[in-house]
Amino acid sequence: MKQILTLIALCFSGFTFAQTGSVTGTLTDKEYNDEPLAFANVIIKGTTKGTTSDFDGKYILENIEPGEYIIQFSFVGYETQEISTTIVADETVTLNVSMGPSSAKLDEVVIKTTIKRESETALLLEQKKATTIKESIGSERLSKIGVSSAANATTKISGVTQSEGSGEIYIRGLGDRYLSTTMNGLPIPSDDVQNKNIDLGLFSTNILQNVSISKTYDIASYGDQASGTVDVASKIYSKKGFKVTLGSGMNSNVMGLNGDFKRSIITDDVTLGFHKKQYAVVNLITKQDWDPIDTNTNPNLSLTLSGGYKFDLLGKEVTVFGAGSYNVSQDFYEGIFKSYRANVLDNSFSDVNQYNTTYNTTGYLNTRVKLNDDHRITYTFLGVNNGIDQVYEQGRNTLGFVYDQDPQEEGAFVRDQNFKQTTMFVNQLHGDHRFSDNHQLKWGAGYNFVLAEEPNRIRNEANILDENTVQYAHVGDFQQRKSSQKIEDIEYNAFVKDAIKFGSEDEEGLKPFKLNFGANFRTKERKFNSLFIGVRAKGFQVLDVDSFSDTFTPNNFFNGLSLKEREPDVYFADLNIYSGFASLDFKANNKLSGNFGLRYEVDNIDVEWSVANYVGRYGTTSKSYNNLFPSLNLKYEINETQFLRLAGSLTQTLPEFKEIAPFEYVTPTGRVIKGDPNISKSDVTNIDVKWEFFPENGGLFSATSFYKQIKNPINLTMARGSSGVFQYRNTGDKADVFGLELETRLGLLKNADEDNIVDFNANVTKMWFEQDLYKEFQYNNKSTSGLQGASDLIINSSVSYNNQRENAFIATLSANYASDKIFALGSPEDLEQSDIMFNEEIIEKGFITLDVILSKAINKNLTIKALAQNILNPVIKQTQEITDIPTGITTNETVQSYKRGADFSLNLSYKF
Repeated sequence: MKQILTLIALCFSGFTFAQTGSVTGTLTDKEYNDEPLAFANVIIKGTTKGTTSDFDGKYILENIEPGEYIIQFSFVGYETQEISTTIVADETVTLNVSMGPSSAKLDEVVIKTTIKRESETALLLEQKKATTIKESIGSERLSKIGVSSAANATTKISGVTQSEGSGEIYIRGLGDRYLSTTMNGLPIPSDDVQNKNIDLGLFSTNILQNVSISKTYDIASYGDQASGTVDVASKIYSKKGFKVTLGSGMNSNVMGLNGDFKRSIITDDVTLGFHKKQYAVVNLITKQDWDPIDTNTNPNLSLTLSGGYKFDLLGKEVTVFGAGSYNVSQDFYEGIFKSYRANVLDNSFSDVNQYNTTYNTTGYLNTRVKLNDDHRITYTFLGVNNGIDQVYEQGRNTLGFVYDQDPQEEGAFVRDQNFKQTTMFVNQLHGDHRFSDNHQLKWGAGYNFVLAEEPNRIRNEANILDENTVQYAHVGDFQQRKSSQKIEDIEYNAFVKDAIKFGSEDEEGLKPFKLNFGANFRTKERKFNSLFIGVRAKGFQVLDVDSFSDTFTPNNFFNGLSLKEREPDVYFADLNIYSGFASLDFKANNKLSGNFGLRYEVDNIDVEWSVANYVGRYGTTSKSYNNLFPSLNLKYEINETQFLRLAGSLTQTLPEFKEIAPFEYVTPTGRVIKGDPNISKSDVTNIDVKWEFFPENGGLFSATSFYKQIKNPINLTMARGSSGVFQYRNTGDKADVFGLELETRLGLLKNADEDNIVDFNANVTKMWFEQDLYKEFQYNNKSTSGLQGASDLIINSSVSYNNQRENAFIATLSANYASDKIFALGSPEDLEQSDIMFNEEIIEKGFITLDVILSKAINKNLTIKALAQNILNPVIKQTQEITDIPTGITTNETVQSYKRGADFSLNLSYKF
């Protein structure tokens, strides 16, 4: 790209004696309130003389012989404009052009420069031209429909749904275990060590360029994926300026709780989401209270700042884009919770209350150094601190029940207070080097750090004997306890990818072959530590459940209370991956093209532990896998607007550290989840067939059928035993998945300028699952089941209105549905009596969410946005079939139920 002269240089050019003229001006983007349009093509029609606009939309064509010319302005997905002009010697003609979206066929636009990767039309063009099956959504479309985060963005892609109350997503009904997430092509850690993938809700649209999902395998990425790979392309500098956004709102469930909202006593040591530990856990027993704090409810608040700047450093162009945000929110839900073991009621609470306060601080920086037009170096930093304060209570209404509890089963009460803090840093360095039109090298290296802590968790279990007497429950020594947990992950990763084009050029000057080859490297280390300090309080009583602090005093430790300590639970884990790959892009003729690739990957997982509730406490396991992962993609062009694609590959699903280490984590409800050291990876066969139709209006229709076979599938299942443990296990020999996806993007209504006023987007995915079950998981004549965590029907749709005026008004209605899915597989309680003594699977019921987003630009700088999310406020429910042993009658029992509440917010954004 030609270096742009400054305005001062333009002035001096008027005094030269050259007998030529020039054309200069600024290109702006009609879709973005005439903001600068970078990287657009400017050429003199009928010649090879041309240039491109710079980051500020400016361009210049120099040394033009006097005469009549047609200047042509074009950009991917935008209407090409042609302007006639007369060039006079020693004079400069100024042509400023505002460009809008094209209504022409996508393939009429030729990519000659860097793609504007936020543009919906440009991303559709990429999808159309790509050999592999890939779908993307850019910040342009997200802005139009008012989406606020990457998690919400993914639900606009077929076959993807977002988990209720989080940024966890499901691709083709398959959850966290089966997908992988990268940022700019490099692995990034999860902000919650209980999950494999990061909460995509952390990626607000102000740091987002686009989100792409590859549902078929690209051998340049790691083999650990079954449903797909999500890649977040983070934002780079595009124009000078700064933006500030202020927001406020409230959850409907929180309204009316003024003075009755609870926060944990732990938050006395928390400032803006950062916890400062004052004492060791053992000292907190007496030096800190045990009861939560009643407080006023406060509105949710958010502040976001972002901006970019460009400058020269030692003759090199340097661009900087940065963003930072802070938000705090409160939510509350009430509901019920039950648990059964072998069809017998184990726990029952009809008044579950949970109070959550969430703090999130995010910092983002992207710096790019342009060495020249062909060589760039980019550094990206993402820092996140996420703090969640949680107070969980059940049994305050005196109707709680816990089987075989001392001093009694009735009147059971449980309170769990916890503050979780996760601090995450992602550092990435990328290089992009174009040695010629036929040779390009890309590389990247990353360093990730995660510190996840529960510095001071408090749990109490008691019985309400009467209105003036509460006695501490006593079955073991740790029902009254304080505990701490710390997880530290350090990861290094890197890739290098070389691409060389070769072969005889076709009529368009394109070579038919491209060889891609490179290597990946990843090493991850985890250190885990958990410490429990219990208090034996058998026989101690207080007046009510809000007076626990009266018990745990230094004086009472001389009068019957006693500390119970145990050896800390620890485990150490390492993951090391080394791989090399090569693939060939080919074009057999004008109709058929494709890609074939092969990846060799070595995966080593080592875990060493010392934990309670494991025979002998100590143990180690090592898992080593060496695999070849082939991939084949074929594309057949039916005509200019229709394409047929075929993709096949082999991938795998590696077990996570938490699925291997036998540490038992107790959830607030009392469910215990642990890993299995004997667990093994799953091998996955993937086949996709897809038809795509790109109509002339820039829309999309597509239909995809797919099949997956998962050998040795991993599931969360209920384990045998009175403790009620849920465990990750290999539950069968194989699982078969069949699916069908349908997607459409349409402009339903246009204005006189052919701009879309009403857009409609919808996608439907239907799947059929079946896995066989090993003998040890068969019960009540049940030898097959579905996959844990998988929904068989997903529907996403949205209707968006944009008046397409200077100060745009945008209104979007979005609806999402995911059908029932298995929370945990069932299991026999007794192998010899598996037709009677068994635990049926727990089902999470499907539900619909509905969001409304309204946005109005007051002027060029100020925008106001109103959001109403989850306005239907559906019941979130888990059910389990229970068979009464004496009568044999089966009923469908609700074991968990609550409503999250609707969220309402108002945001003001100002650009300057």
